[in-house]
Amino acid sequence: MDKENQDGSFKRELGLLDGTMLVVGSMIGSGIFIVSADIVRNVGSAGWLIAVWVITGLMTMTAAISYGELSGMYPKAGGQYVYLKESYNKLIAFLYGWSFFAVIQTGTIAAVGVAFSKFAAYLIPALSEDNKLLQIQTGLDACNNPTYFSVSSAQIMSIAIIALLTYSNTRGVKGGKWIQNIFTSTKLLALFGLIIAGFVMFKPEVWSANWTNAWMATKASLVDSCNVAAGFSVTPIAGAALLGGIAAAMVGSVFSSDAWNNVTFIAGEMKNPKKNIGLSLFLGTLIVTVIYVSANLVYLAVLPMDEIAHAAKDRVAVTASTAIFGGIGTALIAVMIMVSTFGCNNGLILAGSRVYYTMAQDGLFFKNAGKLNKHGVPQWALWAQFLVTAVLCLSGKYGDLLDMVSFVVVIFYVLTIGGIFILRKRLPNAERPYKAFGYPLLPALYIILGISFCLLLIWFKPQFTWPGLIVVLIGIPIYYFTNRKNSFSDK
Repeated sequence: MDKENQDGSFKRELGLLDGTMLVVGSMIGSGIFIVSADIVRNVGSAGWLIAVWVITGLMTMTAAISYGELSGMYPKAGGQYVYLKESYNKLIAFLYGWSFFAVIQTGTIAAVGVAFSKFAAYLIPALSEDNKLLQIQTGLDACNNPTYFSVSSAQIMSIAIIALLTYSNTRGVKGGKWIQNIFTSTKLLALFGLIIAGFVMFKPEVWSANWTNAWMATKASLVDSCNVAAGFSVTPIAGAALLGGIAAAMVGSVFSSDAWNNVTFIAGEMKNPKKNIGLSLFLGTLIVTVIYVSANLVYLAVLPMDEIAHAAKDRVAVTASTAIFGGIGTALIAVMIMVSTFGCNNGLILAGSRVYYTMAQDGLFFKNAGKLNKHGVPQWALWAQFLVTAVLCLSGKYGDLLDMVSFVVVIFYVLTIGGIFILRKRLPNAERPYKAFGYPLLPALYIILGISFCLLLIWFKPQFTWPGLIVVLIGIPIYYFTNRKNSFSDK
């Protein structure tokens, strides 16, 4: 067993480039290659497809530059957890940390890990999710089809990759930094290559057809939910139904744009964190927003709307890459996504454990999570995160969980940005090396948009809301039990 870090502190070995690479690498996983299919099924037109990505990008950038003020005030490990604690109280911070550990971070790591294996199966068929190693019938679904608990080779491969990255990160932040920078740089080059090639192979007739009636929104629904082969019915939507469609579409774009805040969790390892975290947040979210909008313009330049909406298994990027590069396109995009998801998971694994470390320091998590090994990293917290992630990988429910937590993620973003207003009033003279750009208008705009997104989901897509809220609410009795236990142990 490694000895604990002698001075009990993190090592400041990460600069502005490392922070920016962490933001970009953590944001770009598998979502941009897949979720546009579901977005088109919800809003149905080129104009609204791009609008959804632009709205999400502007919200993300607004939140990121607002977080810069908080990161300058509290340049500590734990990031958003610390901001919530300082703005509100330990309960609110714990509910975020609990949700983060139970599903937000661990569920994201699981989903990204399985995406790695799914696309690796294009090159190594034995890794396919269809290759079942274990299958046990558990009952019948609503359509009287048998349901199974199954374990596929894709799930086992994903667990192995996550274990490898977890182990790598226990050896110190420097190794994790190099993995992050190399894989993020590679994925950026590959994405820019795909975007440039897409515009070079621009198909005028496809582009023109896609932008005809670009703002005529439609909703595609299964004719028979128990028979996918029956196809989809397409109906025009407007007014409140359109707002509901946009909110449902943004579940995918929000998931794809999430994890930008991971750089705030490693503030204890950043050089000059008061300056570099805010800059990393701005630069990283700007780069990703440009890439996401550009990638979707490429999809529109080479694929008809119907092919985007109904790409096989929603793998829009595979279909687009085949249209651009021909038969070799599938292999190219598979390798690109493997690089993307590998680098993404490294960033998620590295950053997530720092939240549990800070919670343990506050007596709100397992005590061992608050210890650093001789390399200056929270080794126990890293492996605890791995265990929960492995369970979610085996459950097969990671995709469902992630659909449900976009709602919760945005709630905590709204609360955190609301904390800027609270702290401006409570601590008007506190040191603020960086002040939120556009305050109070831009932070207030994000809060309005975030609340609107959540209310629309509650109204139109309740299945995306209540399960995530249940996860959060379960944390309340856990918090009071933990506090009570700590109070007894302190006597």
